[in-house]
Amino acid sequence: MQQPEGFIQFGDEHLVCRLKKSLYGLKQSLRQWYKRFNFYMIQIGYRRCEYDCCVYVKNLDDGSFIFLLLYVDDMLLAAKYMHDVIDLKALLSLEFDMKDLEAAKKILGMKIHRDRGSRKLWLSQQGYVEKVFDRFGMSKAKPVSTPLANHFKLSIEQCPKTDKEIEEMAKVPYTMRWYVLVLI
Repeated sequence: MQQPEGFIQFGDEHLVCRLKKSLYGLKQSLRQWYKRFNFYMIQIGYRRCEYDCCVYVKNLDDGSFIFLLLYVDDMLLAAKYMHDVIDLKALLSLEFDMKDLEAAKKILGMKIHRDRGSRKLWLSQQGYVEKVFDRFGMSKAKPVSTPLANHFKLSIEQCPKTDKEIEEMAKVPYTMRWYVLVLI
């Protein structure tokens, strides 16, 4: 490492600079941002989920919950009452530069559809499923209720046993995954 251009200390060219603040684009910058975000969320009374470190939850006074789901630098907020979401957005915007994208229409490749009148929510992964079909050359396949006849039973005996069978099955990636799925 060398001293950056314009910041060279003459007589101390052999020394390097010490970074006091994480810079955007460095490998550690995301970690530093997450540490700061996590500290702030805990400070304002949220608990981090023990099973997923990017899910925060707070039990509100009325017995309901508010959830914050974090994915890199995107957030999804969910609560029973909209005023709780608005309050959390206000708190977060005091601490972080934010852009409010209003109601989520898509998250992590899942399409979100709401019917607020009947208080229902649907999640769809149609785009992902279509990509998988395209990848395995099945985009023109006809839909059926089950890919196998009802009387057909899969067993471990049907798995490839010889090296030749295993090599042959490796050429058909979705078949190998099917066997893995059956054996688990």
